[in-house]
Amino acid sequence: MEPLPQGIDCQRCHGPGRRHVQLAQTAGSTPATLRAAIVNPARLSPERREEVCIQCHLESTSFPLPNSLQRYGQGPFAYRPGLPLSDYWLFFDHAPAANRTGKFELVNAVYRIRQSKCYLANPTALGCTTCHSPHDVPRAEAATRHYDAACRTCHTAAFNQLIASGRHTATPGCAECHMPKRRTEDVVHAVVTDHLIQRLPPPGDLAAPLPERHESGDQAYRGQVALYYPEKLRQSLDNDLYLALAQVIDKSNLSAGIPQLAVALSRQQRTPPAQPRVEFTLALAEAWHNAGSPEKALPLYRDAAARSPRSVFALQKLATALRDAGQPAQAITILQQAAALNPNDPTTWHELGLARRAQGNPAAAIAALQKAIALDPNLPEPHSNLGIVHLSSGDNTAAEAAFREAIRIQPSYADAHNNLANLLSSKGDFPQARLHFETAIRLNPADARTRYNFAMALGRARDFNEAQRQLEAALQSDPALAEARLILAQILLAKGDTPAAIAHLQKAAAAQDPGVRKAAADLLRELGVGR
Repeated sequence: MEPLPQGIDCQRCHGPGRRHVQLAQTAGSTPATLRAAIVNPARLSPERREEVCIQCHLESTSFPLPNSLQRYGQGPFAYRPGLPLSDYWLFFDHAPAANRTGKFELVNAVYRIRQSKCYLANPTALGCTTCHSPHDVPRAEAATRHYDAACRTCHTAAFNQLIASGRHTATPGCAECHMPKRRTEDVVHAVVTDHLIQRLPPPGDLAAPLPERHESGDQAYRGQVALYYPEKLRQSLDNDLYLALAQVIDKSNLSAGIPQLAVALSRQQRTPPAQPRVEFTLALAEAWHNAGSPEKALPLYRDAAARSPRSVFALQKLATALRDAGQPAQAITILQQAAALNPNDPTTWHELGLARRAQGNPAAAIAALQKAIALDPNLPEPHSNLGIVHLSSGDNTAAEAAFREAIRIQPSYADAHNNLANLLSSKGDFPQARLHFETAIRLNPADARTRYNFAMALGRARDFNEAQRQLEAALQSDPALAEARLILAQILLAKGDTPAAIAHLQKAAAAQDPGVRKAAADLLRELGVGR
């Protein structure tokens, strides 16, 4: 793996510098030779010059979309100044119909400046270095003078006329009004400069506190993912794949993206000698899985693993699909191959623990999960799943310790809070169980199973009104959760609301679970209602 840079150095903007340094230390090197051996962004075309800044400062959104895709085969720091950025990265945005162009987020500087009338009037004249020197950051009064001077390179005449007519103050500080500081929507504790140059600042207190926003589940964006930068791509089979990939990678546009990606893959497969990279096949498999069609995903996982038999990632994905398909023995065989390729990969051992658990071998599952934890103690998932295996084996003390460790590592781990809450509820510690149930629901409001578990604990605590609210919320998230309908019907019957109870029982009586189906049918018979 490519090592991470130790900060932002000269080469981030000027490209590889070794040859430049060698020539500088060589007698007889001319200034022209030295200049030719290094990239000076000032001598690049406006487009290439801006891309030096765009590589770090363009993000259409930090919420799931995706906002950018790195081309496969290119490392995260492979881009070299002076080369087209689109050879390394592609950037995406919400579709225009989503009306989200007004979003203001932390890394929005390039995104917002490109919406400004100043920029749209002449993109080649206004760029990042019009206002910013990468080698110096002025502060306080020096900053005000510097940025005012940048504005007046274009607006001096109009500005002087406005002052003379009394329509504008002569007070310095253009940016305070026309690029005000605002609180960002994604990092709600940060206040930064809005790079949208505007005639008047937006109304209201721009630094006022904002509530945290989560875009997942029902709140997640579901719509077309539009190419943002570059504005156009030359038509090619490879680019078609990336445009389709953007639709499915964060589940934004699965219904249109899956057939689009499937067609793009098929076209490239029919164009010898080209063979699409295996990552695209894996992405299509993931898309089918996320769309609720695992039977269509599994053959693609098999194909990807067959084409890349030494890819631990591909083997892990295939093994997970096999486990989910009820084939743990085959999953274990695949994971053993992955472990032989890289015995120090904690994810492989974690997946092996899950497969062993699915196979009904808790001792082997515990051993594999403990191996994953030994390799990387800071992964929360192996701890939580280790707790589940301990719990199923009757070791509540070890289970509680494992759940608490998962939460210590990742306090926002909703599933671990739910698991711990269930355990505490079974021990009779309802106050602490309630605390963790409520935390899990706050972190993942759409999790129907957590709400169902909370309702059961509330029922044991005789809080039937809140149990009813949790069951109703669970069914709103997952109408197919038949056991929630059965319990809700029983609460409604106890409250005397027989018609509402019957409606739920009739749906529960058609459930796949035979136990739920029988219990609902028995209650309906007691009520004298035929199915």
